[in-house]
Amino acid sequence: MAKTDWVAAFIQYLTSERQLSAYTTRNYVFELNRAQALLHNDVLLQDASREQLQAVLAKLHRQGLSPRSISLCLSALKQFYAFLLRGNNITINPAKNLSAPKQNKPLPKNMDVDAVSHLLDIDINDPLAVRDKAIMELFYSSGLRLAELAGLNCADIQLDNAEVKVLGKGDKQRVVPIGKLAMQALAQWLKARQQMSTLDAGDALFVSNQGKRLSHRSIQARMNKWGQQQALSVKVHPHKLRHSFATHMLESSADLRAVQELLGHANLSTTQIYTSLDFQHLAKVYDGAHPRAKKGKENG
Repeated sequence: MAKTDWVAAFIQYLTSERQLSAYTTRNYVFELNRAQALLHNDVLLQDASREQLQAVLAKLHRQGLSPRSISLCLSALKQFYAFLLRGNNITINPAKNLSAPKQNKPLPKNMDVDAVSHLLDIDINDPLAVRDKAIMELFYSSGLRLAELAGLNCADIQLDNAEVKVLGKGDKQRVVPIGKLAMQALAQWLKARQQMSTLDAGDALFVSNQGKRLSHRSIQARMNKWGQQQALSVKVHPHKLRHSFATHMLESSADLRAVQELLGHANLSTTQIYTSLDFQHLAKVYDGAHPRAKKGKENG
């Protein structure tokens, strides 16, 4: 079969058997034609070797195509050769083990200090608002992950020492400081919590109206609700406050190793280039750098 026949057969397969849209099919055809045009010495696409396809991807990269565009081309090639392989028209899929350049994952945008302060400046006139303020203050104060905060028990909050014991990834426990404003919010919540039914929650720190441990989804929904109510221009979610915590701490302290410990990252880079820091040093960095820790001290 000629090359055009193979592509025609592939298109027929995509539309009739896979029932893909005309738009998706056009994209596949475009990518296959682009790859064919870059093959040397009149090599037909169905006859290309792994090395020749790798050279095609390298050319696309040199032409300035984004990693996403190159990944789309590679996906089309893999599907094309898988189709030929199923029909026993080739013996191996030359694109199977090829990889496209990694796409850089953009960091989530953090909120600036003023935006966080505005978010947390809420009227706590009912127990749920008291609870939600404590949740958001703790996220931003201590940089916790959603699962870490949702799993907290009352016993994990050490009010006397302004610390929280956190069970992180891999069941690794760490101790993180809590800022003064978060401490105040938590103290208010613990008082309000006593008035709520907690029969089904045990020692869970944050509980729902039904007296159960607050779920991940409920925490996310409540934070999104407060972001809307406070008319913020960005969607508020747990990781945004965690990322804001990390960004603001690094901007103020420039102590990457301390922030790594506070966040509970096993490896911030590919190798473990730091040694364990003692908690007093972490607390000193925290107290001197965290915006709401400083604000709490100034206010008394």
